[in-house]
Amino acid sequence: MISIPEAARELGLSRASAYRYAAEGKLPVKRFGRRVYIVRAQLADFVKPDPTDSTEADAA
Repeated sequence: MISIPEAARELGLSRASAYRYAAEGKLPVKRFGRRVYIVRAQLADFVKPDPTDSTEADAA
C-alpha cells in the first residue's frame, strides 16, 4: 500500500486529482482509521486503457 500523494507522483497526477479519484472510487483504496492508502497491486487497473472507450479507436 502507498499513500495517495505517492500514488499521485507515480501516476503523474496532482495530489488534488488523486484524492478526488480516491473519493470517487476510481482508485483502489483501503482505509485505516482516518488514513487512506492506495492498493498498489490494484493500481495497474487504473492505468490500463478502458476497452469500452472508443475515443482511442477513433483517433487511429
